[in-house]
Amino acid sequence: MRELRARWSALAAGIDAATPAGRDRAVDALRALAILGVVLGHWLVTSLTATDGGLHGTSPLAHLPWLAPVSWVFQTLAVFFLVGGHVAALGYASARERGVSYGAWVRQRLGRLFRPVAAVLVLSTVVAGGMLIGGAELDTVRTLVRLVLSPLWFLLVFAALTAATPLVARLSPLWPAAVVAGVDLWRFQLGGPEWIGWINVAAGWLVPFTLGAAWARGALARRGRLRLRLLAGVGAAATAALILWGGYPASMVGVPGAAVSNLNPPTLAAVAFGLAQCGLALLVRDRLARLMRRPVAWAKVALVNLSAMTVFLWHQTAMMAVTALGLLVSVDLPGLHTVPDSVGWIAARVLWLPVFAAALGLCRAAFRIHEQARRPRPATVTAASRVPGTSAKEITHA
Repeated sequence: MRELRARWSALAAGIDAATPAGRDRAVDALRALAILGVVLGHWLVTSLTATDGGLHGTSPLAHLPWLAPVSWVFQTLAVFFLVGGHVAALGYASARERGVSYGAWVRQRLGRLFRPVAAVLVLSTVVAGGMLIGGAELDTVRTLVRLVLSPLWFLLVFAALTAATPLVARLSPLWPAAVVAGVDLWRFQLGGPEWIGWINVAAGWLVPFTLGAAWARGALARRGRLRLRLLAGVGAAATAALILWGGYPASMVGVPGAAVSNLNPPTLAAVAFGLAQCGLALLVRDRLARLMRRPVAWAKVALVNLSAMTVFLWHQTAMMAVTALGLLVSVDLPGLHTVPDSVGWIAARVLWLPVFAAALGLCRAAFRIHEQARRPRPATVTAASRVPGTSAKEITHA
């Protein structure tokens, strides 16, 4: 154990030394927290029950509505879009200063997003075909494929907003927020068609994205923390009002069987909640920056960022693989195959989280190569490069 700690300390020191001095580590910390929040949230509120010889999706939120506050902690997509807008705006401004064309910039930005997708699509197609040939129920295969591919909607929206950075970088977040409010008014109060809600898929996530761009150009620095406290406070108060008196559901993620989802498509409640999250994230940024000066803490964040898209795309597959392997046991395993309708299920599911994490670690080891652009090997070997498949240079580009 002592030797393992020593090796980890040496690795962390190498990563710390390889990181450029001007890198904003707090931004990476926020991105890592957002990704891990989504992963843990899905693992906690997504359940596959074994019924009639197949697997069917459900959620503890459908059986235990008082668990809705869990979604407030783990629905962190707004923070991811905040960081995405910040990084995209800074990156595009830097590219223009260096004379890099828009086409070259957007290809580089989107390349890392979409390279890992090919592996997911190929493997899911092969596995789904094999299951159907082997006699698996169509509903089971449909459930599993839907879970595997569900992260792709986020990726498509994120890619579209990234590509539109030159157009939206100076847009005030109030404009897309107003669009969301208008769409919700039309849908829920004026009897508008349900399809109109899909406008909010772009407008809803454009709110934190443009807020991130405003952060990048220093607009949030004026009046400093007072403005951020106001953002967090007003966002939280608006969310509470919309839930208590506006008829919006308390859960910030979709609940099977619910008439309205705050997330699919985003509602005004989800946007208000996201603004509160973004305000809080920006308020803790300085504290995160101080924490990231510690090599061990920074190494963990850097390694998560190095494979952020791989972790995001494969975390549902990791959970499903563990669930499917569990079917080899002759009884339904608590927290894995049983109906999520009790506190006992929650306790059992928490015990499964390390197993899901181990399966995700295997997926990361197998597929992270698709996320990294090919670069020449560094001439010198550092502590970071002694991790199989990881180089210090890659970490600095995470």
